[in-house]
Amino acid sequence: MVTRSVCCRFLLLVWLILPSMVSRAGILTYAAGIEDSQWYHSASIFECSLTHTIPRFGKGVFYHEAGETLKFYLETTKSPMQAGKAALVLEAPDWSPGRQVRDLGFVKVVKSARPVTVGQRESSNMMAGLLDGLMPTLTRKAWYSEDRIRVRINPVNFSQFYNDYLACVGTLLPVNFRQVERTSLLFKSDKFALTSRHKKALDKVILYVNADKTVSTVFVDGHADASGRRIANRRLSRSRAEAVTAYLVEHGISPDLITTRYHGERYPAASNKTKSDRARNRRATVRLQRGMRNSLPESENPD
Repeated sequence: MVTRSVCCRFLLLVWLILPSMVSRAGILTYAAGIEDSQWYHSASIFECSLTHTIPRFGKGVFYHEAGETLKFYLETTKSPMQAGKAALVLEAPDWSPGRQVRDLGFVKVVKSARPVTVGQRESSNMMAGLLDGLMPTLTRKAWYSEDRIRVRINPVNFSQFYNDYLACVGTLLPVNFRQVERTSLLFKSDKFALTSRHKKALDKVILYVNADKTVSTVFVDGHADASGRRIANRRLSRSRAEAVTAYLVEHGISPDLITTRYHGERYPAASNKTKSDRARNRRATVRLQRGMRNSLPESENPD
């Protein structure tokens, strides 16, 4: 079975990449020439990218976001590729033939402005190939005919920007906005003191908020389960919220950014019928908001 699978994969790869001896279908190639190969580098503590212009097609982008791994994607206004799977290889450029093709497998093609997105392993292999003077090439059948579409990434000028890209990656924050936009801290029954686990989660929020000046409001909300008296639960939820706020302020978050609220058992995250559900309700939450500051009224559900 393994031998048959490998054989089928090889035949499909050959059909996609090499000119067919039987079919009369053509091959349409999109690639920058040796004279017009352009790369652009963009850098910040939030993201790093290397962008390559592909004439008549769009662009290919190596993209590394804070808190995430490297990926590569194609971007186009109208993809000529049919949805399915494209062959991805490293091959010699036309001006330096004779080197063996390196098979990187197959990647998914979707009907989108970003028809192809590949993960860290393939992206890293593509970068290594570019540094070695090879052209990452994607081949897929056209959606409108029997033609095959080839999209090639030109290695010319890539190495000039690669070290800048590496330097940028070294300065990326450990988290991005999505990863810290909402943080939930769970407490044991009748407890409100912050644990080392709580502080570790809050440290990520603090690091991000201090770096991103577009964060306009930090909502801190305290909650309790329904196992105690209402007035006691409200007092406990207040203590939890105030403990979080105090830690944020102590570590550099401006009090002017923080809106602190407490709700007792009013907004449960789960029913209070089971022990595990009550554990989910004993919490404090931190939510970040970008843009103009606009505090929610206390009567509105904070979650």
